[in-house]
Amino acid sequence: MKPAGKNQRRSKLTIGVLYGGRSGEHDVSLCSAASVVAALDKTKYDVVAIGIDRDGRWYVQDRPEIIADKDFGRILSLKKKGAWLVNHFEDRNRLHLYDMDSRGKKVVVDLVFPVLHGTYGEDGTMQGLLELARVPYVGVDVAGSAIGMDKDVAKRLLAQEGVPVVPWITVSRSDWLARPQKILRGALKRLEMPVFVKPLRTGSSVGIKKVKVKKDLAPAVDYAFGFDTRIMIEKGIDCREIECAVLGNEDPRASVLGEILPTHEYYSYEAKYLDPEGAKMNIPAKIPARLAAAIRKCAVLGFRALNCNSMARVDFFLDKKTGAFYLNEINTLPGFTGISMYPKLWEATGLSYSALLDRLVELALARHREKSAVITG
Repeated sequence: MKPAGKNQRRSKLTIGVLYGGRSGEHDVSLCSAASVVAALDKTKYDVVAIGIDRDGRWYVQDRPEIIADKDFGRILSLKKKGAWLVNHFEDRNRLHLYDMDSRGKKVVVDLVFPVLHGTYGEDGTMQGLLELARVPYVGVDVAGSAIGMDKDVAKRLLAQEGVPVVPWITVSRSDWLARPQKILRGALKRLEMPVFVKPLRTGSSVGIKKVKVKKDLAPAVDYAFGFDTRIMIEKGIDCREIECAVLGNEDPRASVLGEILPTHEYYSYEAKYLDPEGAKMNIPAKIPARLAAAIRKCAVLGFRALNCNSMARVDFFLDKKTGAFYLNEINTLPGFTGISMYPKLWEATGLSYSALLDRLVELALARHREKSAVITG
């Protein structure tokens, strides 16, 4: 291959950072996107911000602004000027977007970096759209995203692989409406108080309630059903909250561990995002080296068990009394804000934020090449 001459310029990859979306984590997504847009190396990439509003309309942000926000620090403003039509079948491996107000205006994206937390972004739906379009994208693919988002399916697969998980029961809305008292009796018999009631397919602690007394259990279940059609009642453990970042496709690696120290009763949505003093982080976590190694090994095992690739943040509970650890959940599209644990863990492991983004782009392209070589028809 001839070296590029003085008048030749190597074309840069155009990355579309996809953010916002139809989920309860819309605002968190804006914060993550602002950090990603700011940190992507502009000498390597042309960056296009693509906002999705709460109704599902797409907007290409020609000049995305990072603005001050009292709760979330610095976030992208979503300017709703001219909704855009997505045409993802125009050619292979690229995403085409057309301005609905001016059909001649088009933006073409080579790779998508989704920063869509929660429903319709982290659950495999957006990944499915991008797979159909044959467009490379950052993050876990369809199967791993869907499994990781469903806490019940994830727990059952993890338990099958010998990964320790906290005892739980799963309840559907139809069962709850038909036999609420039977479900309450069964939960109280199998699980000791306190318990946590959680929607099965939300993140960022959206819809979660801690229940300490019997009379509060039914209202907590009703509240959780406001966020999903299936919910989980899980045994509460007096624990330390330990997190590990995993990165890679065929050969995933685990970061150093971090510990969340919430100042609230537990690591709630308010503690994570609304209260600036809601939690502190210890990186690395102050736990014995042998225990840390076991947790890191378990993080990779869980990552593989759920068919993950690219990246995930794996969260653990460490029982304060017994010293036993449990894999709580695997977040397949972790937060990327300036205070998020995932990039901070890799920074402590020796990988800067910008270098981490480069690595995620490399992993996305490598997976896309591998999938493109498969005969599908």
